[in-house]
Amino acid sequence: MPIARSNGYRISYQIAGDGPPLLLHPGMFQTGAHWTRTGCTTTLAATHTVITVDPLGLGASDAPHDPAAYTLARRADYVTAVLDAAGATKAAFWGYSLGAFTGYAVAVRAPERLTRLVAGAFDPIDGFRSAIAPVLRHLGLPADTDPYPFMHQAATADPALAAVIDAADPAALRANFQAFAHEPGQHHALAATDVPMLMYAGTEDFWHDPMRTFAQQTGTEFFSLPGADHQTGWDRAADALPRVLRFLTGDQT
Repeated sequence: MPIARSNGYRISYQIAGDGPPLLLHPGMFQTGAHWTRTGCTTTLAATHTVITVDPLGLGASDAPHDPAAYTLARRADYVTAVLDAAGATKAAFWGYSLGAFTGYAVAVRAPERLTRLVAGAFDPIDGFRSAIAPVLRHLGLPADTDPYPFMHQAATADPALAAVIDAADPAALRANFQAFAHEPGQHHALAATDVPMLMYAGTEDFWHDPMRTFAQQTGTEFFSLPGADHQTGWDRAADALPRVLRFLTGDQT
């Protein structure tokens, strides 16, 4: 696997296809290979140079234990480091959940590196915190409960995620989540960027309505996946693909 270096850490990535660069960033407890399992990498590689990334802390990338390694600025840094290593001055970006969160950071901190941003299922207004309260209420737990053990347990029920978790450093996973969960939303800075954006989420996802609200307020293109929650929104990436392809090519028909 090719390796980029960012802030002293190694970031693993892979390249497929030929055409305009497109970086695919997965969600929490996922690696770049999860994009390939959706079928999206193969389809997109017919028209793009597809760069799939193992996020810091996961897969073949380094796994620091310090939450400071996973701040928004550091996440944006490792994306631009991968683009540099891949020889891409600019690229389109498609991220889901943690990937969308990271894409927002790049659009805010290095907008000159992005041609377009596709963001699936992450609240740009209040960030991760907007999902914590409803999840804890659903579980009948106090508002100050640490949600990480429940998210970890839920993720391990999926064999594809369980394989990544089992191979990962537990302290790095915890540090990654700690930073992710405490970052604020990027509403105002993201609204000011000139990077063209497409957002989407399942209608049953906690983050659907905040994303739609942001899109309405900023004139950002948005679409829904009917009946999908956060997990099935990822599972149905192929359903989002036609709309994403039209956006990436600038085809509005």
